[in-house]
This record gives sequence, C-alpha cells and structure tokens, in this order.
Amino acid sequence: MKTLPGKTVERLSQYRRALTASLAANRNYVFSHELAAMLHITAVQVRRDLMLIGYGSVMRKGYDVRELIKAIGSIIDARSGLNVAIMGMGNLGRAITGYFRGKRTNMNVVAAFDVDPQKVDKVVAGVKCYHLDQMKKLKDELDIAIAVLAVPPDQAVAVTAMLVSNGIKGIMNFTTVPLNVPDNVYLEEFDMITSIEKVAYFVKENSQPAG
Repeated sequence: MKTLPGKTVERLSQYRRALTASLAANRNYVFSHELAAMLHITAVQVRRDLMLIGYGSVMRKGYDVRELIKAIGSIIDARSGLNVAIMGMGNLGRAITGYFRGKRTNMNVVAAFDVDPQKVDKVVAGVKCYHLDQMKKLKDELDIAIAVLAVPPDQAVAVTAMLVSNGIKGIMNFTTVPLNVPDNVYLEEFDMITSIEKVAYFVKENSQPAG
C-alpha cells in the first residue's frame, strides 16, 4: 500500500475513536452515513477513505465495528509499537504526559526530558523526567522514535536540532515556533493560538446581527 495522505490518516484516527465510542455504547454495526455524521463529514468521504485501506465491502447492516477498528489499527499502528519522549515538563508537558499515557497501547511514553533541576528525576503519571543531556544515551536504550516538543519557544529550535541529530524520526511540535526538519523526519505542528483565533473569528461572525 502506498503512503496515505496526512489528512486521511487523521480521519482514520478519528474514525477509530468514534467506532470505539460506538462499541462502548453496544453498537456492533455502523453505516458510513452514521460514521460521517459523528465527524461532520460526508459519507462519500468515509467510503473513499476506507476503500484506500482496502475496506470497501459493506454488509446490509453496515460496517462491523470491531472488524473496522482492527482494520484501521493494522494500517496506522506500528506492529511493534513506538516509544515516545516528552520534551519539556512545564505545565503543558505534564498535561500531555498525563493525558497521553495509556491512551494507545502501541505508543508508549517512556521518558520525559528537561533542564530544570526541580523537574529532573521527578515522576509524572508514571513517566520519569531525565536531564536533557541524557537524551542521546537514553534514545537508544529506550528505543525512542517520537518526541513531543513542549519546551519554551526560545529553546524549540535548539532542542529540535538535538533531536534530529540523535535520530528521532517524528516530532510533534506544541510550541509556537515554526520548525524546519530534514525530509526523513516527520514534523506535525499543533498551533493552538491559530486554532483558538479561528474559533474566535467564527464566534464573532456568528454573533453579528444579520443584515
């Protein structure tokens, strides 16, 4: 199978969460239009995405929820799992660690890193925080493949360069600093400020009097 577009992977992840919620509500089958309604997209888009992963057949009662969850997992999850490190254990880093840990069995938060002596050697949600200087050594020992960047903005570029030089292949950037990485490193940038401003814009537009 060819590499899927990023937006498709995002939707597959969203489908799996919606399907998992449906299963928890004792629903064993779901139609494409029902899954589409949960995510505010079209049924055509759902069917197109599922056909891309070779899941095109639908019984009259809809998709088998358990089978579809399994099929999505076989496509987007790493078979042996991937280990994740949290870079920066300020308020955001601690929140991400607490939220993320245990959410996906195929991705395991194995370490956190910081330079603040007050944070080093502390344990948050079962994850130990190490000094940043230990990243090179622990990257190989703990088989870290992904880093979540939650450092102060003025440290983002330097820490990213260090991660790249140590062979990290995926970076999730939660800072406000745009980053550049080599082509062999996948970078996902989560711009919280832009997202909030987008919400604020539409609230403003919807609050204006008609006419």
